[in-house]
Amino acid sequence: MAIELSPFSLDRMVRAVEKVRERLLRATSTLRNAGIPYAVAGGNAVAVWVSRVDESATRNTRDVDILIRRGDLEAANEAFISAGFVYRHSAGMDMFLDGPHAKARDAVLLFFANEKVREHESIANPDVSESEDTGDFQVLSLQALVRIKLTAFRKKDQVHLLDFIDVGLIDESWCERLPDDLAARLKNLIENPEG
Repeated sequence: MAIELSPFSLDRMVRAVEKVRERLLRATSTLRNAGIPYAVAGGNAVAVWVSRVDESATRNTRDVDILIRRGDLEAANEAFISAGFVYRHSAGMDMFLDGPHAKARDAVLLFFANEKVREHESIANPDVSESEDTGDFQVLSLQALVRIKLTAFRKKDQVHLLDFIDVGLIDESWCERLPDDLAARLKNLIENPEG
């Protein structure tokens, strides 16, 4: 299958990053204005924490991941729709597309507090109360975010954990704060960062 390439464009690259930022701020202000407790998770949460130490170590992400309580899904649905988002349930995920013509890549992905993302995972997501106010939005605490990343432990989660290690946000002393299986993953990642 042949794909059509657009011309090279630094402006398009910058705009892609800016669109994620705008979606994040629009989504979080929508939830805040509706009085729905939430916390930003995923790559944006990692970026917020890493940038506190070294902004040049921050990675861009296309995802806007937000943690809410399942009991708030109906209210969140109403708030997001009134803000112009479009609800879709796809591949087991609840998401809000950024407009009627948006792709799944242009969505806010919802995850549920106090629930496992996958049945086989050893621990559930944290509660939204395990968050901190950035001034712009609520973000998961570093402790909660590290647990999520160690639980999911996909390649991108491992990269995010390596970013935390690289800037000194976490180290081997964190193993004492974690359940045994997550501590073993962190220890292995610290000892074998190249895999």
